[in-house]
Amino acid sequence: MRRTIIHLPRKTKQGIAIAVDVGICLLSTWIAFSLRLDILHFPEGYQWHVYQIAPLLMLPIFLRFGLYRAVFRYTGIAAMVSIAKAVTLYGAIFFGFLVWMGLPGVPRSVGALQPLLLFSLVGGSRAFARLWLSRADGERKYQRDSRMLIYGAGAAGAQIADVLQQRRQFTVIGFLDDNPEMAGKLINQLKVYPASEAESVIGLFDVTDVLLAMPSTSRTRRNEILENLRPFHVHVSSLPDLTDLARGKVMLADIHELDILDLLGRDPVPPNPYLISRNIADKVVLVTGAGGSIGSELCRQILSAGPACLLLLDHNEFSLYDIHRDLSDAMASRSQNVELIPLLGSIKDYDRIAQICRTWRPQTIYHAAAYKHVPLVEHNPAEGIRNNVFGTFNVARAALEYEVRDFVLVSTDKAVRPTNIMGATKRVAEMVLQALAAAPSPVFARGCTDMQERTRFSMVRFGNVLDSSGSVVPLFREQIKSGGPITLTDPEVTRYFMTIPEAAQLVIQAGAMTEGGDVFLLDMGSPVKIIDLANRMVQLSGLSVRDQATPDGDIEIRIMGLRPGEKLYEELLIGETAKQTAHPRIMKAHEDFLPWAELKTHIEQLQWIVEKNDVDAIRLLLTKLVSGYVPSGEVVDWVNNARLLHGDAVEDAPAQPMLKTNSI
Repeated sequence: MRRTIIHLPRKTKQGIAIAVDVGICLLSTWIAFSLRLDILHFPEGYQWHVYQIAPLLMLPIFLRFGLYRAVFRYTGIAAMVSIAKAVTLYGAIFFGFLVWMGLPGVPRSVGALQPLLLFSLVGGSRAFARLWLSRADGERKYQRDSRMLIYGAGAAGAQIADVLQQRRQFTVIGFLDDNPEMAGKLINQLKVYPASEAESVIGLFDVTDVLLAMPSTSRTRRNEILENLRPFHVHVSSLPDLTDLARGKVMLADIHELDILDLLGRDPVPPNPYLISRNIADKVVLVTGAGGSIGSELCRQILSAGPACLLLLDHNEFSLYDIHRDLSDAMASRSQNVELIPLLGSIKDYDRIAQICRTWRPQTIYHAAAYKHVPLVEHNPAEGIRNNVFGTFNVARAALEYEVRDFVLVSTDKAVRPTNIMGATKRVAEMVLQALAAAPSPVFARGCTDMQERTRFSMVRFGNVLDSSGSVVPLFREQIKSGGPITLTDPEVTRYFMTIPEAAQLVIQAGAMTEGGDVFLLDMGSPVKIIDLANRMVQLSGLSVRDQATPDGDIEIRIMGLRPGEKLYEELLIGETAKQTAHPRIMKAHEDFLPWAELKTHIEQLQWIVEKNDVDAIRLLLTKLVSGYVPSGEVVDWVNNARLLHGDAVEDAPAQPMLKTNSI
């Protein structure tokens, strides 16, 4: 019957509710007369008029207060407040009407008693409807497959517990809380247990889910809690932080899967407003690779700092569209007025880059465009060099020619003693900027001779960012969701991780501290073994790892072997020392490089062999240029290997040097 009523048409259910309220109104009138006259009342004479007046007054007022728009099985405090307001207005009018009419045989006290009875009966009917109908909601009331503890008995925990109890999507067992003074107390009829008893409570009630409802707790403390919950194989989800809950009411939609930041993240250092705004505020700023993981976050941070104009450059049409729409929406919500210009183009096309710089005259460039996927670049080395080396050179050359004040290169820890083409190309890109910054006279500059006015080049080197495109985190998440296996290259692989927003903020701040030619290193915290990350993600999804010790586990971790060019460990520093800067998470390194006059010759030679796609020669030249570069494995370039397989000789056709220009 419950299911039948729930699935009735909306109008039909509203009609039933109106009929019930009319009946309640008449019943409350009869009870009021009976109490006042102290007999089982039967209306007579003018008393019949009261039975007619009461529902005629009640219905328009109840309709006006929207009492028939609510879904009764989700009725809460807000609905009761609306009923109280409606009955108060009705009672005032009803009482005044009886006093004014002065009907014989109708005591005036009926005008006070009847509204009180009406409120009690209408409110009681709504509470009964919620209790009775919610048992059928989703056929889930007593399904014990989802039994939840809420970790945190504060305001956020209490609100979400109320929502969960209304929706019946989980059987909420109670609360866990770190505060011993809360132990044993009841919140919404749910008991608060001390966090120290988590194991016994989880075992006693067969808990399957734990919700972290602690938006103001530090990330360090959250990590400690997660570590304590790992052995219990419960699915852990969480509420967002306080900034996301600022609207003041916790909703069911706020519950999300455990954020990877809760596994690896750290409490961020608040950004320095001066450093953030120094190269951005009221300036024309260009971001290359604006649609990428780092580039898009740089754009968001830059927009918040108030540039006069933000130029978004990317060769991927959809990525450019996506970040432009995102930033436009952000500007509209803040009533911000920044000129926002999306520009399609490749950094490999110097003429396009020069055209953009000539037209808008950017004062700051953040160069985030790069091919960064190690195996793909290893299989396509010539294109990796064209994009990462010559693309960077094109943007740097345009910056010098059109007098860009600051140029910041987003680099990578893979540039340090690389074993792959991608890392080697990023180190060569760094060397190009170092050489241009140290050149004794302006290179490519149009009439600028003052060294203080030359472009200040800087490089910011850091490791992996969480949830970036191509990273292991979204891959592991998808593999866990599909039931496994998790594919891992090697059990000893170790990586540094940082959140995308923190990385972008530190890139901006580092670029603001440069004097020209600086290589900055970001403090990435402690390195993380990828197999440990995989284990934690599985366990905090409420699952277990299948291995020799637990053959009945849920998710297998399968070792696939290192991919071409992949390293077990990453480093941030080539030399032995790094100097601390004014920012606690930014260091400055001294890295050796070749003078521009010498490096230019090597770059021209590199361009010539890239045009020939002579991968052996490419790798040989990179070993001479890049300190510590040792190629791992054989050549895996698709084109080169396919031509050798089919017996095609490598052509020795001459190429037009990319750097052929009168300015060099």
